[in-house]
Amino acid sequence: MRLVELTSADDPRIDAYRVIKERDLVGRGGRFVVEGKTVLDVALSPRNRFPLESLLLAESRIEALGSLLAGAPEDLPVYTASQTVLDGITGFHIHRGLLGIGLRGEMPGAEELIAGLPEEALVVVPLGITNHDNVGGIMRNAAAFGVDAALFDFASCDPLYRKAIRVSVGGSLIVPFAREGSAESLLDLLVAHGFELIALSPAGKTPITALPRPRRAAVLLGAEGPGLPPHILARAHTVRIPMKGDFDSLNVATTSGIVLHSLADAR
Repeated sequence: MRLVELTSADDPRIDAYRVIKERDLVGRGGRFVVEGKTVLDVALSPRNRFPLESLLLAESRIEALGSLLAGAPEDLPVYTASQTVLDGITGFHIHRGLLGIGLRGEMPGAEELIAGLPEEALVVVPLGITNHDNVGGIMRNAAAFGVDAALFDFASCDPLYRKAIRVSVGGSLIVPFAREGSAESLLDLLVAHGFELIALSPAGKTPITALPRPRRAAVLLGAEGPGLPPHILARAHTVRIPMKGDFDSLNVATTSGIVLHSLADAR
């Protein structure tokens, strides 16, 4: 492991970390940021699907992270800096003091990903979900319940957005995913590959407790508020989670946890 001490926020070797909040909105050329000890633990484990380019750590955290960093590749640059220099690099106070840069590399498209799934498969399909916390929560649940893949339409936010990765506690680094195209094109692909479409809606016809587990199941989730549009619901087996009284609905990430647990348990 190479420890490289930084004394200036202008050091060109750490350009990928500069002004993180602003660059999160426009991307960083095939790279993404991991943040926090829990996510770093996943990023340095064999479960991570993406290589790391480097780490940037507050010098005050190095000793406490010794056992974790012992598993880092020997050629992985680990930059260290004082909290003042670190905040100058990122553009805001990084109280966790733990950052890394991952590399996307060549990612499979939706058709390639679906074609490579096993005969019995469980897929989660978030459509039009732009809230990073919800995307992170869905990926966390997908990792927890062994989902085979996640398919996002291009209207949804990127699971490798920094906040989505953090909320997923590293789930975004584990679960294979693709993000492309329209909702309709993704559903066409899934149907062509023998998946039964299961759409979650408060007005769904079948309670989750009565839902049989299909051999190939694709769970469709819509955005908070509007949910899935009628033309998507019309193509799917609609399912509801029974709730007390006249309460309207659950958060979409919570919904994903309930339905994925139910289907994974049935599998």
